[in-house]
Amino acid sequence: MSLAALMGLTLAFVARLITGAQGHWKGCPPKAEQRIYFANHQSHFDWVLIWAALPRELRAATRPIAARDYWTATPFRTWLTSEVFNAVYVSRTRSEDEDPLEPLVEALRNGDSLVIFPEGTRSNKGEPQPFKSGLYHLAEQFPQVPLIPAWIDNVQRVMPKGEVVPVPILCTVTFGAPLALAQGEDKRAFLERARDAVIELRPSHPPVSHASSHPNSHPNSHSP
Repeated sequence: MSLAALMGLTLAFVARLITGAQGHWKGCPPKAEQRIYFANHQSHFDWVLIWAALPRELRAATRPIAARDYWTATPFRTWLTSEVFNAVYVSRTRSEDEDPLEPLVEALRNGDSLVIFPEGTRSNKGEPQPFKSGLYHLAEQFPQVPLIPAWIDNVQRVMPKGEVVPVPILCTVTFGAPLALAQGEDKRAFLERARDAVIELRPSHPPVSHASSHPNSHPNSHSP
């Protein structure tokens, strides 16, 4: 086993240890097919949580989107994102003639699945901010790829602002039914529908402490 593979298993174990990293498949089962997972965005930990919540056999073909300036700032971050997570780097500052979707389009053409956050930036307001147009353009260019909405719950409480030690809080990722761009559907209507699909997956129950709940307690949970 390579060092990168061993690190991936270790990170998945640590994520589940701290958060439970439960994956609840309400609208579709986990399946070895190309997909675009799109979710609300609350913290830098979001894509790690989704990756850890996926069944182990799906992780190798599922690539998160990572901000190039932050995740290549040190050799360790570069190695972690490139060798362990096989992330797709995107630039937050671009020239006028640079297509921000080009790295994502290339990954999809290669048959990879993606984890994206259509808000484009983190939000702590409870509900996602309006979605940016990238998801619409990907749906338009790759109509055969299912779009899977997901709601990430509680991850912002794992590392509260000012804290250096993670708090053991049970986190969940709820995956919904696949979406597709409807024939003739305009961009605004599609993005509103996609955002609504994410919000509808938000749990209605109060947060549960990880210390008092077993990570495999939900019947639809999947272990790494």
